[in-house]
Amino acid sequence: MASIWAVLIALVVAYAIKAFLGPKSKKKSPPGPRGLPILGHFHLLGSSPHRDLLNLARKHGPIMGIRFGFVPTVVVTSPSAAALILKSHDHVFASRPKNDAARYIGYDQKNLVTGPYGPYWRNMRKLCTSELLSSHRITHFQPMRNAEIALMIGVLKQANNAVDLSSRISTLSGDMNCLMVFGRKYSDLEEIGFKSVISETMELAARFNLADYFPYVGALDLQGINRRLKHLSKVFDGIVEKILLSHAEKQKDKDDEDFVDTMMSILRSGSAGFEFDRTHVKAILLDLLIAGTDTSSTAIEWTMSELMRHPRVMKKLQKEIEAVVGLDGMVNESHLDKLEYLYMVLKETLRLHPVAPLLIPHESMEDCEVDGYHIPKKSQIIVNAWAIMRDPNIWPDPDTFNPERFMESDIDMRGQDFRLIPFGSGRRGCPGMLLALTVVRLVVAQLVHCFDWELPGGMAPADLDMSEHFGIVTNRANHLMAIPRYRLRI
Repeated sequence: MASIWAVLIALVVAYAIKAFLGPKSKKKSPPGPRGLPILGHFHLLGSSPHRDLLNLARKHGPIMGIRFGFVPTVVVTSPSAAALILKSHDHVFASRPKNDAARYIGYDQKNLVTGPYGPYWRNMRKLCTSELLSSHRITHFQPMRNAEIALMIGVLKQANNAVDLSSRISTLSGDMNCLMVFGRKYSDLEEIGFKSVISETMELAARFNLADYFPYVGALDLQGINRRLKHLSKVFDGIVEKILLSHAEKQKDKDDEDFVDTMMSILRSGSAGFEFDRTHVKAILLDLLIAGTDTSSTAIEWTMSELMRHPRVMKKLQKEIEAVVGLDGMVNESHLDKLEYLYMVLKETLRLHPVAPLLIPHESMEDCEVDGYHIPKKSQIIVNAWAIMRDPNIWPDPDTFNPERFMESDIDMRGQDFRLIPFGSGRRGCPGMLLALTVVRLVVAQLVHCFDWELPGGMAPADLDMSEHFGIVTNRANHLMAIPRYRLRI
């Protein structure tokens, strides 16, 4: 108890010194709501921060200044403001804030997702996009994806009652991702405790950690979060080390290489061209596992939810796939570019349900002026993509699911049009976007083509619960339950 009081007193003193003795800037700051001493604006956010921040922005503007603890924060909620941050001044805002979860789990932020911007990060991103996430590498794993999806379809064919489609999709996504990364299924790694470690890591990383917003609190670890993170990092490191050693003992053909084989081959050859050791390999593997599994499965889950809620759209998509594939065959990846309505459905789903509604925070590397407002160095920048993609000034009937809005439209979601940025944009845009678009389209197309779907208990489509749970990945609050009725002639 005494330590807590000591921390509170220290925070009050630090705040007073900064507020009353610090330099007074005459530069124009972004407008924002009045905050509390020390806490700042934490009290204005609830369980849905993306919605709360939009409500505040409606009053204070698309470039809004707030403060979380001692961290100055700028929230942008319009396409033009997002373009200023992610394009015009991308070189200033390309870094990431320090984060204790990423520091402990991500090998001192040596990973791509949370790593600070600089020469190492640029080299590592280039290496990953060329060696792991290129179109060639994605095509390399096509037979594996087809086999895993076929296994899931086979299981669903046997179902007579409602199935937990959320769990089925999550398992499929995890298995495909781990086969690419480790050469082993996600479900097979539980024997070494892997699934529980990843699950707890995701849970802790989503927690509010005092240490990220208040100086000197991290050392005291009042919430116990950092102790758990340190423990998890050791457990994860031990598991991955075993996997790396097992790969080293096996000789594989080039055609059978997974991501671990590729990364270890680069490490042994010394061909990376920059500092690259075992910890860098592990940090990138963690990125690929966490960023590649939950994000894809969540996008698939939301897409299937919207399709079941809108039978007209489901039938229209089924007819498009039938015209391209026929009822005597399964969808394969060569069909995807011909399925234009499927792409519209996916764009509309990610507009309404971006996997990361606030993207991942950026950090300013130097003082910068944006649209006449002064943004100091080390400010956190939050791009409220959810708000941008539901802006009624851009999107007619923004809360309505209507894939046809993209018909004869040049709006794309690959980061060049700031009206639709589910994958972010600029230097920190998602490097796995091509893989994600391939996997999500393929799984959705297969589920829609192979089955007619009914909601359990005679539930009407309009009654399907679409509540969300905000986190690192914002997914359905409740699992999607549905009854599959096989419809193909094979």
